[in-house]
Order: sequence, then C-alpha cells, then structure tokens
Amino acid sequence: MRAVALVALFALAPAVRSAERPPNVVLIFADDLGHADLACFGHPKIKTPHLDRLAAEGTRFTHFYVSQAVCTASRASLLTGCYANRVGMSGALNHVSKTGIHANEHMLQELLKGKGYATACYGKWHLGDREPFLPTKRGFDDFAGLPYSNDNGPLHPTMPNLPPLPFYRGAKVLERDPDQAKFTRRFTDLALEFVAKHQHEPFFLYVPHVMPHVPIFASPDWKGKSSAGVYGDVVEELDSAVGEVLAALKRYDLENNTLVLFLSDNGPFLSYGAHAGSAGPLREGKLTAFEGGVRTPCIARWPGRVPAKRVCIEPLMTIDLLPTLCKLAGAEQPKLPIDGKDIGPVLFGEPGAKCPHEAYLFYSGDELHAIRSGKWKLHLPHEYLTVNGQTRADGKPANHGNQKPEAMTVSGVRGIASRHGYKVEKLPLSLFDLEADAGESKNVAEAHPEAVKRLLKIADAARAELGDGITGAKGKGTRPAGVSE
Repeated sequence: MRAVALVALFALAPAVRSAERPPNVVLIFADDLGHADLACFGHPKIKTPHLDRLAAEGTRFTHFYVSQAVCTASRASLLTGCYANRVGMSGALNHVSKTGIHANEHMLQELLKGKGYATACYGKWHLGDREPFLPTKRGFDDFAGLPYSNDNGPLHPTMPNLPPLPFYRGAKVLERDPDQAKFTRRFTDLALEFVAKHQHEPFFLYVPHVMPHVPIFASPDWKGKSSAGVYGDVVEELDSAVGEVLAALKRYDLENNTLVLFLSDNGPFLSYGAHAGSAGPLREGKLTAFEGGVRTPCIARWPGRVPAKRVCIEPLMTIDLLPTLCKLAGAEQPKLPIDGKDIGPVLFGEPGAKCPHEAYLFYSGDELHAIRSGKWKLHLPHEYLTVNGQTRADGKPANHGNQKPEAMTVSGVRGIASRHGYKVEKLPLSLFDLEADAGESKNVAEAHPEAVKRLLKIADAARAELGDGITGAKGKGTRPAGVSE
C-alpha cells in the first residue's frame, strides 16, 4: 500500500513542480512597426495570421505606449521600468556613444535571472556598445545581434562613410556588415534553440527584431510574397517568425505557463514612404509625441490568465512591464525608484481594473512634449517633425537629394530633419480628446480650461522630477547614464 502511495506521489511530482514554476516570458519587440501594420490592428493588405491568432487567444491592447518614440529611450524604459530621462538614456545611441545603462540600475533580465531564469537576447540591443553595457554583461546568458540600429553602417540611406555594421555573439564581434536579409531568420533560429534548451526551467526570451527599421530586407523565401510591397514582405516574415516561436512553445508543452508579449519600440518612420509602416488614423509617427509615434500595437497571451478574444482600451506603457513581470516571477523589484507600476489587474482582466497611473509622460530627448491622463492628451508648446514633401518608393527619405551637404552635420532636431526627410513645425499648447479625436486634429484647450489646468500641474511636477530641456528644469529625480571610454 505504501509503495502504491509513493508511486502516485512521484507521478504527481512533475505536475506539482510545473505549478510552482514561475511563468516563462517571451517578449518580442519589433523595430519601427506602426500601430496599424498588423491585420488584427486594421491593415488592409499585410497578412499576419500568427499574430492574429495570438490576439484571438489573448488580448489586444489598443492604447499601449512607449515613453519616447525613438529606439534607445524606448528600450531603456522597457528594461528599467523608468522614463528614459530618469536613467539618462533619452534619444538614440550610435557607434561613437560612450554611454549605456548605469551599473546601478537593475534591469528586467537581471532581476529575473536572480530568480533563476535562463535569459537570452536575440536582435537589436541599442543600450550601449561599449563592453560594460553589452547584454551579456547586463544579465543575459546569451546575446546575438546588433549593438545599435541597422542603418548605423554603410547601408544608411542618406549618410555616407559610416563604419561597418558589427554583428555580435556574446561580447565579441562575430562578423561585420552581415546579410540583413537573414536577420529575421537568424534571430528566430536562435530563439527556437533557446526554447528547446531551456524548456525544463523558467526562461526570459527577449527577441528585439531588427526589422522593419530601414534599411529593410526580406529573406529570399519572403521577398515579393505580400501584396504590400517590400515592407509587407518584411512584416509578413516577422509574423511567420512569431508563429515558429509559438509552435515551439506548443511542441514543448509550454503554452500554459508562458506569457507571450508582442509590441513595437515606437511608431513608423514615416518619411521613408513605401519602406515605412502606418499609424492608421493616428497623427504622425516615430520621433514625435503624437499618438502615431508613441502608441504601438501590443498583444499579450497566457492561456487561462490573459483573457482571450479581448480588446483592452486602458492606457498602459512599457514602464509598467518590469514591475508586473517581476511580481509574476516572484523576483525582487529594483532598489532605486522606478516609474512603472503593476498592471497585472488590467493584464488579467480583473473586473473594474484601471490604469494605475494618473498620467503618462511623453518626452522627446530631454524635452517634455505631452501628457496623457484618461481621455485627455495635453501637448505643451514644442517643435515637432513632420514629413517634408512627397514620400518615395525606393527606400530613400522624402525630399532626398534636396538637402544641402552641410545640413548633414547639423545636430539636434534640425539635424534629424535634414538627414531623414522631415521639416520642423511648431505646436502651441493643445488639448485633445482621444476618445473623440484619436488623430489629435482638434484643439479643445479653450473649451476645457480645468483639464488644461490639471494637466499643467502634472507637467510642473514632471519637470521638477525629471527635468525639461524647454524650460531649463534640471529634475531632482534623474540619474546619470553609465560612461565608458
């Protein structure tokens, strides 16, 4: 009788261990993918059956935000739970940058690793290319990919004489100027190997894909397959790559213990025309604090936990993922103050769950540009970028060829404009009702002075805490980035 009981106990042991095991996390991060670039988010031509299925089996978050509409700042917020300005990581790094995330900052992968997670990053890092800042020095067991954007090399559409683009494995350069058409395939193969290798332990798999950031490339198997040009080919290949990862989770019986998240680092790089994505009805795109720049597609699936076939319109932001995921994993929270809050109740569809923030802040570089609170979006007076002239179909930015050579050396927002086919416009103080006007086209500030007054108080508090380059406020709560010579 005792032997029978022992056999039964051992038979139950795997199930007990599985129930006690913290959830795996698969975080897939596209680069410059627009809010309306997926079929399930309304694109009329691009076919994304795997992401559509992910949405059907989980939840689409249609008001999901990044803190800044540019690569480095967006990734810094994602992995630290902080506004990028708090940790000194606004804007975008390049091959001459000496900065990266400071060693004192506790990043998501480090916190999960401390809880026993296997960790890997396959794709674009963009948080510092000096050795102290590389992914394998900051909590990832494995890394393969680029230290910064794929245009930071000889294939840049407008800037000549850039150095070769390095492809890293671990902390060493594996090759230079790799075939960019193979990126999506390479990162997917590495992700599949990682899942197979670590199927019996909790893991955090971070796949920050390089595509569809310009210059864009589809592999030979996908080139010409879509009805939306080369950009459609690239997105449909990404969709297929997501499908392969989902199939691996199913193959190893990991679906029910894995939270899958798919989102983009910012909105579309609109000046690149046919080589850029779409923000749909939202205004502007990458590099702006308008909805088209900071609102991205987001899908979450965890069978039995995240409600299926749901559309959630609660505002949420990437800064909230770190505290939420750490709580789910039973991992420690960062020691230093962060800005994100636990959004588990919203993620899991608890009755009456709301966004835990009074407001979200949107910076551009060190400038505070906008604030969202409930249905209201207040834009403070600021300069912004908008496409300069007709867009093109050849992968070059709008107005390409009309820039003066000396314009390429201009720094700041006007330098960005000159290199990437934008012009600079000025926006006065503006209030938009996002429930009635998602395209931010009708300024209703005069009709709602109390809303403006309340949001201006939030702006004052934000400047005091995080600074503001427009007003000269320094910010008492900011921390420096790390520096390496």
